[in-house]
Amino acid sequence: MADEWLDHSYFEVRAIAAIFASVFRLSALMQDPDETVRTMVATRLPPRLVAGLAQDPHREVRIRVAQRLPISAVHLLRHDPDYLVRVWVARRIPVSDLDDLIDDPEPQVRLEAARRVDGRVLRRLLHDDDPTVRRLVAERASPSLLAELAADRAWEVRWEVARRAPAPLALQLASDEEDAVRAAAAQRLAELAHPAPEIAP
Repeated sequence: MADEWLDHSYFEVRAIAAIFASVFRLSALMQDPDETVRTMVATRLPPRLVAGLAQDPHREVRIRVAQRLPISAVHLLRHDPDYLVRVWVARRIPVSDLDDLIDDPEPQVRLEAARRVDGRVLRRLLHDDDPTVRRLVAERASPSLLAELAADRAWEVRWEVARRAPAPLALQLASDEEDAVRAAAAQRLAELAHPAPEIAP
């Protein structure tokens, strides 16, 4: 029955009909004048056909496209003008293709990229303008990178370094100007001095 309502004059009726209609009828709604209908179409179309909506004028439609495109086609949206679309691209694109998203102007996109890149590329974010990005770098950094972040201007970054620091670095941060950093460094030194016993399998 839903197929019979896909050309109704009211957009909500078309959108609800698109939830239940035959998938073979949905391509006719890819150019529907209402973004709610097109979003539902993007939700249900087979992934190989979703690319036809990659240039949709509405962000919600393109976000749904970014969520559902085959991995091999996600790059189609890597330069999308909306940062939330690019966030989804950064979550799904192959790691080897993340390099240019490391330099994205939007911190949230760089943050998603930083969650996935390897150490070589992670180094490029050591001096990112956003402290949230640098803190995530500290969460994933190797000991050598941690040392470079120990003097970061944001105490949140130094706190994250202190939580993972090897003993010499933790000792250095034990005299940090920020109380929370000193406390984290002291706890780390205590952990290193008295490591938790390993539990036998």
